[in-house]
Amino acid sequence: MKAPRPTAAELADAVNRTVPDLIGPGLKVLFCGINPVLYSGATGLHFARPGNRFWKVLHLSDFTDRQLDPSEEHLLLEAGYGITCFVDRTTARADELSKEEFAKGGKALIAKLERYRPRMLAVVGIGAYRQAFNKPKAAVGLQDEALADTPVWLLPNPSGLNANYQLDDFERLFREMKDSLS
Repeated sequence: MKAPRPTAAELADAVNRTVPDLIGPGLKVLFCGINPVLYSGATGLHFARPGNRFWKVLHLSDFTDRQLDPSEEHLLLEAGYGITCFVDRTTARADELSKEEFAKGGKALIAKLERYRPRMLAVVGIGAYRQAFNKPKAAVGLQDEALADTPVWLLPNPSGLNANYQLDDFERLFREMKDSLS
């Protein structure tokens, strides 16, 4: 069942909210986004904004057997995949976040990796990773350095606002990461 669309008032009220991590021990992949947008803050669901390609890409690249609705995110956890973010607070745009927030988020992410020990960290936000870990030249793909003994795969953010990558690009890149787990 799809979650109801938030009203304009609910979106306005969602500023600086948080969305709980979808995380647990023994994950195959922990996906790490930049931060929740207002739509996610209003619904309490990850990658909930219409136009975000995350759920579609997961299906197209065979992480899920069908396209899940954000309201079904718990099924992702049951399949061995989780979601967290660098910065917990919701904003309308990622450029509202400070470099300090990314650095603090990077430290919090390492603590989560140490606690939950996923097989792979998939960062869906190149700029966020670069800022959080002071890696200005980091590029898409498997990174040379692990974080807390967890391999890191850098992927572009699937937001509908990211015009640098098309659906085919996302599908190919996510599938490459998934295939590396075998």
